[in-house]
Amino acid sequence: HVQLVESGGGSVQAGGSLRLSCAISGYMYGDVDMAWFRQAYGKKREGIAALDSGGSTAYKESVKGRFTISKDNAKNTLYLQMNSLKVEDTAMYYCAADRLVRTGRELKVDEYSRWGQGTQVTVS
Repeated sequence: HVQLVESGGGSVQAGGSLRLSCAISGYMYGDVDMAWFRQAYGKKREGIAALDSGGSTAYKESVKGRFTISKDNAKNTLYLQMNSLKVEDTAMYYCAADRLVRTGRELKVDEYSRWGQGTQVTVS
């Protein structure tokens, strides 16, 4: 049974930092592609950072240089370090996973079959 559980969200002032965590279970961790998505109120869910099983990353342009995706294989945990946060980063953040994400589609919602419940990030 695959399970993803996010944590680390909260409220922060603009310019501040947060680190999100996503604990994953049920996969052979090294064989799965993972990503972070977010969904602001009234908007579509969007991919912001992806990390494939080979260690390659992809980022949405608006978060490049501010957000970093990483993983700790020993802890089966995916992270998203968010620095220089902006008001427009306010959203519910979700982690996602799948074994078969196609090259070039790492930030596409429909590539991922497993999702966490989300964690709220509010920047003011």
